[in-house]
Amino acid sequence: MNTESPQVRLPISTYEALAAMIDHSLLRPELTEEEVEQGCRLAREYRVATVTVRPADVDLAVQWMRDSGVLVGTVAGFPHGSAATAAKLYETRDLLRRGAREIDMVINIGKLLSRRFQYVETELSQMAAACHESGALLKVIFENAYLTDELKIIACKISTRAGADFVKTSTGFAPSGATLEDLRLMRAHSGPSVKVKAAGGVRTLDKAMDVYAAGADRFGATATASILDAWRDKLRRAAQPGQ
Repeated sequence: MNTESPQVRLPISTYEALAAMIDHSLLRPELTEEEVEQGCRLAREYRVATVTVRPADVDLAVQWMRDSGVLVGTVAGFPHGSAATAAKLYETRDLLRRGAREIDMVINIGKLLSRRFQYVETELSQMAAACHESGALLKVIFENAYLTDELKIIACKISTRAGADFVKTSTGFAPSGATLEDLRLMRAHSGPSVKVKAAGGVRTLDKAMDVYAAGADRFGATATASILDAWRDKLRRAAQPGQ
């Protein structure tokens, strides 16, 4: 298996570059609408890539994020991935019609573990086509906590063939989240057009830099403010040597 580190990446040097890696996550089931609105305001203030909300919150989030430059993302087949393909497609098309621009879909974990690879690839191909027809992106969540390295590699290859835009480590609801080893593995075995997203456990600036170095292009975060505040402080200190 090829688990070599990705090629050395140029260091992140601006506020905008790090903010553009963040999907601000508002997926916890106990969040109130008021808390979702506060999260959307935070995403707007910090100018992140997306705010990722629960499906029932998409309509409100689209209103709250209008003219912000921050896209609205949401989830499908979440968090277990076990819905039938037709249900995932209906949910996705409905969410796209409502204004979601990125869909984080959980792969059918049981089918992948059962080595029903054609089922998985057919589903992902249909999901990618539905997203792309609306000008949206598809992120495929593997839930690596349940997979062997062999199945992670197979999932990367299937996602690449199916036309996915991102492969993603986890939902944040499984026993473990993103690991640097998994990110390196996923980067090494995904096609060059496929990006990698880390999810689960990215709560500090140091961790954000670690997942970037390991190959992540995006990461989900709830600690967005503290990460970006720490980054601003670091950039400010670097611009004022000797102080």
